[in-house]
Amino acid sequence: MPSVDELLWQARVLVQQGQPDQAERLWATVLKSDPQHFDALHLSGITAARAGNHGRAVELIRRAIASKPGVAVAHRHLGHAFRDLGQLSEALASYTNAITLRADFKEAYEDRALVLAMLQRPAEALGDFDRALTLGADNVRLHTYRASALIDLQRPLEAAVSCERALRLSPNCADAHANRAGAMCLLGRFTEALDSSDRALALEPRHASAHAFRGASLRDLQRLDEAIASLDAALALQPGNAWVHNLRAACLLDRQRLDEALASCERAIAMQPAFADAHNTRGMILAGLRRHPEALASFDRAIALRPEAGESFFNKGACLLQLGNLAQGWELYERRPMPARREVSLAGPLWDGTQEIGGKRMLVYAEQGFGDTLQFCRYAQLLRAARAHVILSVPRSLVTLLRGLGTDIEVVGSGEPVPQHDLHCPLLSLPRAFGTRLDSIPAAAPYLRADPMRVEKWRTRLGSEGRLIGIRWQGSTGRADVGRSFPLRLFRPLAEIPGIRLVSLQKGAGTEQLHDAQLPVMDLGAEFEPEGAEAFLDVAAVMHCVELVITCDTSIAHLAGALARPTWVALKYVPDWRWMLDREDCPWYPTMRLFRQVQPGDWDGVFARMCRELASAPRTIS
Repeated sequence: MPSVDELLWQARVLVQQGQPDQAERLWATVLKSDPQHFDALHLSGITAARAGNHGRAVELIRRAIASKPGVAVAHRHLGHAFRDLGQLSEALASYTNAITLRADFKEAYEDRALVLAMLQRPAEALGDFDRALTLGADNVRLHTYRASALIDLQRPLEAAVSCERALRLSPNCADAHANRAGAMCLLGRFTEALDSSDRALALEPRHASAHAFRGASLRDLQRLDEAIASLDAALALQPGNAWVHNLRAACLLDRQRLDEALASCERAIAMQPAFADAHNTRGMILAGLRRHPEALASFDRAIALRPEAGESFFNKGACLLQLGNLAQGWELYERRPMPARREVSLAGPLWDGTQEIGGKRMLVYAEQGFGDTLQFCRYAQLLRAARAHVILSVPRSLVTLLRGLGTDIEVVGSGEPVPQHDLHCPLLSLPRAFGTRLDSIPAAAPYLRADPMRVEKWRTRLGSEGRLIGIRWQGSTGRADVGRSFPLRLFRPLAEIPGIRLVSLQKGAGTEQLHDAQLPVMDLGAEFEPEGAEAFLDVAAVMHCVELVITCDTSIAHLAGALARPTWVALKYVPDWRWMLDREDCPWYPTMRLFRQVQPGDWDGVFARMCRELASAPRTIS
């Protein structure tokens, strides 16, 4: 009869030869004579786990530990069995026991880190990954999953470094390429993210995370249909991923497919009720559906779940401003992202409306787009009226135009040295500082001026024949601008009104429609706003030569309002917050009328109303 050691050795050989059933018979022989034999129980449990019988593995390894509790490796193998059964808390406890028994057990640190990551405890996971590295661990799996934890912690630069280390060890590691895509997304390097996603998918076409990160990068590259397709592919492989459902909802929101977006968002929340980002996305979708009370409730839920994040405060503030609740809206709007603040050298305290400013040098800096700057630069005049010396920092292309605010307001270009100042304030924080309400909006206009010589030049060029209407149909193409623009062809009924002459105020993207729409629209050519010139100087002059400006929601609308020119703005069903809801007038611009979609996407109805109004309006429109 072979000895116990010989039986165990034979069993190990049989396992290596792929004959676990025969090995099991030998272990059974050993256990028959010694039911608590540690090696027989332990090795039999490992073999059961490799065969996929994880419940049997737990039973056997537990018996082994009961016979000899101080063997760290047995606790690690028990952790593996629990992990494969999906019993993560039990796996965590087993790995912790292994580490307690052997403080330098680098493999157990790595295993525990993986379970902590699965339990969505990335900070603790990162600590264990780093401990494993300190102990000398250096393998593809460690660096790859360490990168995952860093991505979850929003530390993309470090995540990218871990991915590079993994790829040096194994250039064809699909997980590492996928994680690098995630890191690049967080860094805003979306083309690189897309490339890394594609590399991962070339290696492993069914890689769910690679499809997901591919969708994220495509969304930010404004390739929305492809993004949705990639996210659908990710969900086909991993339907329980709440993050992907929420991202898909955001893409559908960008596409203005709001009912589908809401359904996708609801699925994310059902899977992960405490998912703050999904509640925030839900709020934006509901606001787009004009369900503002529900939207506010969703923003409140997101804020309660993650009060340190500013996006939900900002979105709630915009929602309140849209409803006309300026008092509360301005307060929450202060949580908006302000990248321009990093580009301006600031001195002195932030002015919040309470400090005395008479005789003080006040720096005000533009922080958002041209339209915002044109709308809110009026507050520089209020500061001057309060006897402050005003320094207004704006994009360089707006400097000449905004010097029309008054010779006593110092206008400098962004990126230029900022003059000495005592206080500072972002431009869109001034309404809050002045306590602006609907009945106290500083609406006196004009507050900007066109250059008289340019006006005369364009008046001569345009002539006096007919009724001149300046038109703009396309604005920016960023995510915030979705649904604001419309095709030039919609102006056809207006062009057919006797005596009407349409003049294009369009520059850049959208001008190609002048050739496609086959409408009698006057194109002002290359000398109109030439490339590289300061912005809006020619546009402002032409606006003084036409009797009416008709435009989409873009910076042109704000320029026309600031010049006090008669202006009609065509607005989508739920427009940007500054246009509020339902009203046809605009409290920010006395010479402006708002024409709103009655149903989502119904531009034909908007233009039909404008056509009727224009046909019956007198020559001078007010």
